[in-house]
This record gives sequence, structure tokens and C-alpha cells, in this order.
Amino acid sequence: MSAQLVGQLRDAMAEGRLAAGERLPSSRALGKLLGVSRTVVTEAYEQLYAEGWLEGRHGSGTYVTEGVAAAPVPRPQEPVTRPARRTAAPHEIDLRPGTAWIGALDTPAWRRAWRLAAGVPPQQRQDSHGLPGLREALAGYIRRSRGVSVPLDGLLVTRGATNGLDLLAATVLRPGDRVGVEDPGYGKARTVLRGRGAELVPCPVDEHGIIADALPDDLRLVYTTPSHQYPMGGVLPVPRRQALLAWARRNGALIAEDDYDGEFRFDVAPLPALYGLDPDVVVYLGTTAKILTTDMGVGWLAGRPDLVGRVALRRELLNDRTAVVPQDALRLLLERGDLDRYVRRMRGEYARRREVVVRALDGLRLRGDTAGLHLVVDVPESEAHRISVEAGERGVLVETLERHHMGPRRASGLVIGYGAAATMTELRKGCEIVRDLAG
Repeated sequence: MSAQLVGQLRDAMAEGRLAAGERLPSSRALGKLLGVSRTVVTEAYEQLYAEGWLEGRHGSGTYVTEGVAAAPVPRPQEPVTRPARRTAAPHEIDLRPGTAWIGALDTPAWRRAWRLAAGVPPQQRQDSHGLPGLREALAGYIRRSRGVSVPLDGLLVTRGATNGLDLLAATVLRPGDRVGVEDPGYGKARTVLRGRGAELVPCPVDEHGIIADALPDDLRLVYTTPSHQYPMGGVLPVPRRQALLAWARRNGALIAEDDYDGEFRFDVAPLPALYGLDPDVVVYLGTTAKILTTDMGVGWLAGRPDLVGRVALRRELLNDRTAVVPQDALRLLLERGDLDRYVRRMRGEYARRREVVVRALDGLRLRGDTAGLHLVVDVPESEAHRISVEAGERGVLVETLERHHMGPRRASGLVIGYGAAATMTELRKGCEIVRDLAG
């Protein structure tokens, strides 16, 4: 809500609806008027102060800075506002991507970790980097699972990969900065970056991932998913990773690497994170949303210690924090080895689910099925739309690639996720319905 308020106020000032020198309501008064908490308004004002849109006058209040009406404001670049994803009904089979299977979470280790964490006394003041014990445990986990070493002063605990991206954008971007995003790509990342005032530049991907040679030289930041491109499923090969890093070095840009499901690969061992090749230009974003559940609400951001320090300071200004109890629960799961065992078990579970999907979709062309929790079925755009509609009428929810595009359509097909279906039987039945409709 703070990001939305920032965007609305920024537009109003740039367009002259809020004139230079005009006094704004107090955070308490505006919060009451809008029906939101005072904290939402305070965070929005702090962001606009930092960007130079607002200025304070001692003992007088908050005013629009002189001369801001001429500043350019990035406009929304997606031609269509896509409806939010609805919750699947109990009788429906959910084959949409982006959801982890949680059927194995109700274990003694899970319950014990939360019980012990809930007994920790609340803290008066929290380290903006996160609990030191969790950061140590996370550094070990990232080293084991992703093959890279992270210094403790270069690691910050977040509420998830999207929260980490938002904090990074709030720290390094200014209104109008051009930011590259994969196209097709992750819509929530686009929303976050646009909310921080970025001008989004769609960057094409192919079957391997983002095309480094096609990147313009004037980007401040590039958001990418190299371990399993979302949603196309490509894995960025080493030569292209090196080309991407060389581009960033040459242009003084940063790369935001979202490693949302990099632990799950089915043909070989998980590939090392891009961050390990050049931690000076890559900011590494991770989350427990895919390895555990979104309810955990914990992720991480790793980068150069000086940059991570700036992010931590910015976080304090935004009053952003990760709840202590989930942090401590995750620490216990890591220190006792419970999370590593769970990930190994889930790697086997997802491999079996992937096999069910591949067999049920036999005869159709599939892409991106060597890693992650989803794959793509190649079908023409008109057919993809028809199949998704008719599958929905038969109780099967599927997404088309069209939903994930920002600019001109570069690819067409169906995105099939195999984490949300409750059982293997449901998963098989749903995929068989899709195959019949595609045939």
C-alpha cells in the first residue's frame, strides 16, 4: 500500500495536481482520510523525501519541493491490467505455477521448531540485517545448496525474494531509472520495480534464458531468474552468464538474481548461483516460499557488504522488518539439519510429480522440465487460450504464457505447475484433461 501511495503522490506532483510548495496533510490525517494506517503514509512520505519530491519545513509540516512538476514520471507499460489470481475451489485441480506442495510439512520437526521459536522473548530492537544466528545458518545452507559462499556482513534476512527486490530497488533506484526485466517474466517483480519509480524495459528471453547481447547499455538494474527462467524454464548456460556479468561490469549496472526454486533440478545437481561468479555486481535473492511455504515469510538478500549495509539502513527508514518467530523457527530447522533433509525429500517428490506430468502430457512439446516446479507446453496462442478456458470449465486451472508477457508476445503456450495439486491422482487427471483438449 505504501508503494501504491508513493506512485499516486508522485503522479499528482509531476502532473501539477499537487503544486510546488503545497502543504501535504499530516501522516495521521492522510491515513485517516484514506482508511490506512499511519505507518503506510509515513513510509510513503519517507520514500518521497529520499527521492526529493517532498521537503520538510521546521515546525510547519511537509511540502511539495519546488520544481518537481517538470520531472518525468514512468507510466505503466503493460497494456492490460491482469486480474489477480483467484483461489482454487476445493473441487478444482490447480495446475498453475508458483506454488509449493505443502502436504509433507506437518512433521514433528516443523511443529517443534515453531513451538521453540514462539518461546523466545520479544526483542526491543531488531538487527535490520536479521537474527545473527539465522544469518550464520543461512550462509551455511546457501553454501551447501547453491555452491557459493556468502559473507555474514553481505547477508540480510528478508520476508521473501519480492521483499528483497523491493528493498534493493528502494536503495539503488531513483525515479526514471531504466530497469531490465525478462519478457516473458515474473509479473510481481515488475509491479515492485514499477512501484519504486523504475522505467521498465522488456528484455527478450529464449529457451536458455535472458539474451545478454540484446541488453541496452543504459540500464541501472536487470532482474533475472537464471537457474530456471520464470516462466519459460530455461537454464542460463555459463557462456551467457559470463556475457551478462561482463555487460554489468562494462555499464556499471547491477544484476538482481532471483533464485526462487534453484534447489530443485532433476537431470544433474543444482547449478551454482550466478552470484558466485561475481558477487560485486550480483545481488542474490532467495526465499523459503518454494522450499517450504509462503507462510514462513522468510527470505534472504546477499551482495557486496557495502551495498547490503545501505539496504539495511534503507530498511530502517522504511520500518521494514522480518518477524522474529519465523526467523528463529527457520534457524532451528537449519541448525538441526531438518531443512536439508526436507529439501532432499521434496526433490524426490517433485521429480515424481514431474514424471507424472510428462507422461500425462505425452505427445505434446514440453519445455523447461529439467528443473523447478513447472514446465511449458508449446501450443499456439489461440489454442492456449481455448484450452485454458475449456479446462477451467472442466475444473482444471491452467495459465497461458500470455499472462506473463509485458511487451509484444514472444512465445505462446501453457504454463503447468505441479506443486499446487493435492495428490498425484489429481495431478495426473488434470494433465490428461489438458492433453485431451490440446489433441
